[in-house]
Amino acid sequence: INRVDAKTARLLKRVPGLKVEEINGGLHDVFCMMTDVAPFNDPNVRLALKYAINRKEMVEKVLMGHGEVANDNPLAPSNPYYLKDLPQREYDPEKAKFYLNKAGLTSVDIPLSVSETGFPGATDAAVLYAGSAQEAGLNINVTREPDDGFFEKVWMKKPFTVDFWEGQATADMTLSKAYSATSPHNETHWKNPKFNELLIAARGETDEPKRRVMYQDMQQLIHDDGGAVIPMYVNHLWAVGSKVKHNEDISVDYDLDGMKCIQRWWLA
Repeated sequence: INRVDAKTARLLKRVPGLKVEEINGGLHDVFCMMTDVAPFNDPNVRLALKYAINRKEMVEKVLMGHGEVANDNPLAPSNPYYLKDLPQREYDPEKAKFYLNKAGLTSVDIPLSVSETGFPGATDAAVLYAGSAQEAGLNINVTREPDDGFFEKVWMKKPFTVDFWEGQATADMTLSKAYSATSPHNETHWKNPKFNELLIAARGETDEPKRRVMYQDMQQLIHDDGGAVIPMYVNHLWAVGSKVKHNEDISVDYDLDGMKCIQRWWLA
């Protein structure tokens, strides 16, 4: 069983002859703001929203601990270019208020459209987000959209929605698909000239230390200026028969060993 629901994982663990396994890869959940639509076109509002989310609470209550706190960075710790020195952004309603005031606001009403299709647990996550943001004057109004047709009718149609991204084979794939100014899947409509310049330059850079700095600079730009609130990295969680075996090192790109379980796993 792949993509086991975090709420039922503990029940599956009790079933004789089954085992539940998990690994943390690049899978992450996103609250995505359209950066060309008010009030998200103000970077101070974006920062206010990033400080107004309680990431630890979300990992505990939505993922039931089956994940890790994220830091508004789409590259996970498993990625070789992950910027590990990026200071963790903590829940700080006072700092959120500071940035909201810097935008010339004391409070603001923000509609948020969610669906369980966006990511499992999105509704609960949005309710938690609304609760933590209220203390900073950010009034997040959550609308539960129909699961059917969410990605066709809501995602990239409404200004503040939810989504999830699997890990990709390379850092370039992750950053190009969701953050390049020319990507059709740039869900935040974020267009940062410096980021796009670095993205193209990194593809042809053969000096590995220079290339690493480029990818780290891009992560910093997304963290500081981007329209993606990334609260948590989500574990790949699955259940298998107790006799199923696999190598210790497995792929973290997708579920079930990068969907190669049929080729690489066996019955002991």
